[in-house]
Amino acid sequence: MNIPIQTTGVAVVVLRNQKNQTDVLLLKRQSTILNEAWTYIGGKIEQGEMAYEAAIREMKEETGLTPLAMYTSNTFDQFYDPKKNSIYMAPVFVAFVSSKNGVRLNEEHSQFKWCSFRNAKSVVTLPGSEEVLTFIENHFVHQTPLELLKIDYVEVPSCSL
Repeated sequence: MNIPIQTTGVAVVVLRNQKNQTDVLLLKRQSTILNEAWTYIGGKIEQGEMAYEAAIREMKEETGLTPLAMYTSNTFDQFYDPKKNSIYMAPVFVAFVSSKNGVRLNEEHSQFKWCSFRNAKSVVTLPGSEEVLTFIENHFVHQTPLELLKIDYVEVPSCSL
């Protein structure tokens, strides 16, 4: 018997450059799923969405932030769910934001904090998240991100009636 792999969600690690340091945004969950856990952004892909579109939407919904630059990280959040006997995998995106923009949390979170990578790795709750952060630090902070990983998207202005 095969173990099914479910890829119904995305994750986004939000970064900002400030005072010669790159900070990571962490959010404290306030919901039935992962309540009280410190995480980066995560959410489901909606019908008809590309994964990167879901990542941008989730980022805006959960923090009010819009990316200056967005990349696919070429790594994944993953875990085995023994209740469903399935493996959940979510592509991880990297979003760079302006240090001038403030975070506006939605109802899914109770707190946020900007951390150094070292601090973020000690704060994240889910096992494996620290490896994702290490990978992103190595490939998106200590090196210039590869251009082929950059996501070119067009911001669609909101309509108001």
